[in-house]
Amino acid sequence: MTPVPLTRSAGILLHPTSLPGPFGVGDLGPVAYWWVETLASMKLSWWQILPLGPTGPGDSPYQSYSAFAGGIKLLSPELLERDGLVSATFWQGCHFPDSFVDYPTVAPFKTALLREAWNNFQAGKGIALRNEFAVYCERERSWLDDYALFAALRHSLDKPLQEWPYDLLRREATSLATAAEQLANEVQMVKFGQFLFDRQWMALRQFATERGVRILGDVPIFVAPDSADVWAHPDQFLLDANFHPTVVAGVPPDYFSADGQHWGNPLYDWGRMEAMDYSWWVARMTRQLSQVDLIRLDHFRGFVQAWHIPAGETTARNGQWVDGPGVKLFNRLRQALGGLPIIAEDLGLITPDVVALREELGLPGMRVLQFALNGPDDLHWPHNYEPNTVCYTGTHDNETVNGWFGRLAEHDRRYLGLTLGKYIEDPAWDLIRYAWSSVAVLAVTPFQDVLGLGNEARMNTPGVAAGNWRWRFRLDQFRHDLIGRMAEFTTLYNRVPKSH
Repeated sequence: MTPVPLTRSAGILLHPTSLPGPFGVGDLGPVAYWWVETLASMKLSWWQILPLGPTGPGDSPYQSYSAFAGGIKLLSPELLERDGLVSATFWQGCHFPDSFVDYPTVAPFKTALLREAWNNFQAGKGIALRNEFAVYCERERSWLDDYALFAALRHSLDKPLQEWPYDLLRREATSLATAAEQLANEVQMVKFGQFLFDRQWMALRQFATERGVRILGDVPIFVAPDSADVWAHPDQFLLDANFHPTVVAGVPPDYFSADGQHWGNPLYDWGRMEAMDYSWWVARMTRQLSQVDLIRLDHFRGFVQAWHIPAGETTARNGQWVDGPGVKLFNRLRQALGGLPIIAEDLGLITPDVVALREELGLPGMRVLQFALNGPDDLHWPHNYEPNTVCYTGTHDNETVNGWFGRLAEHDRRYLGLTLGKYIEDPAWDLIRYAWSSVAVLAVTPFQDVLGLGNEARMNTPGVAAGNWRWRFRLDQFRHDLIGRMAEFTTLYNRVPKSH
């Protein structure tokens, strides 16, 4: 594994769930291939996505049932039909919204689709995949066996991990063997779903690579408490005897939140991880880099210090900063991965020791133009950038540029225009131009800003539990002239790699 060096380039942030299509959620089928060709036509080098894992309650990609598995909601029915595993008659009469993901409808549909494909596979359909599936199960068994049994048990029990019977929770050998035997068909179906996901994703990624488009993935620093990771590796986390976290993750109160942010994720036992040579992290990052070319590492400051909130607290007011692994973890990852193809998500309240670690590791940090209104020395203004920076017009947690600009006070609008040197006529594209023209090695914009949409297209509102992760664009919102406009910007500001 040889990481590709990051050179001056540009990309678009769009999670696959936001792609259009007839099945209620964007998937890895024909529209995804059209999307890759569109990025290449725009002369863009990067498609940035959110985490690809199976999502739990709330549908957040950052609260997944596994740090290793893929989400079967992304499976393409059309590609399964092409492989001879399902017939189009299966979805005849199904109707889904086309402007948002209706998860309560989509999730059971995709589960039923996988079950149909699995039943047909067992009945002799898709015979050409049999050896490939067997090879996959053997190659990925280090995480796949645990995840498949976890998923089958969770479906059977219909309870989160911490409410499981004690013998299954504690992984008593006899009970696990009995459960594996009783749930053997379900376990194999889960494995088959992961095989199909990986097969569809890797084919799409290869298609992108051949067209000069690389994938910028996303690794959340923490895992969900209700996850295969906690169940299979409880010694890696700070848990009590019943697998409840003794402390949980979040961030303390700040200017934006009087109560801070209470995320609820279990925290790592870094001492134990160090004693095991950070093997879980090596496995996790190796798996991710088999799927993507570059990783945005979420909450980078948590590797220096993380905010530990006592488990009984309902807000993040009470807690303490506890040291993380710092450079030791990253030295081990560099050794294992042959480099550090990582972007450090260093947003928020960043202390000098976090900056020092990022600089020592040589990782690019993130800057967001929507945050750049706090005077001329603000780090988010392009005139203060160093080249080893990734500039965003906004992230998945921000408003769209047009939504944000529409809510700005008039003095902030004037200040923004003064800094850009022009009257703001088209906020989204004015900021895209500003990002593309900066010295940042990589410039990225959410696709909502390319389309010039308002806050109806916002992907996530931090601190708001419901209604997130649902946005999709419709093909009738996409104008063909946007391709030429983006290609012109990307060429003009020297962000087209020489290989294009």
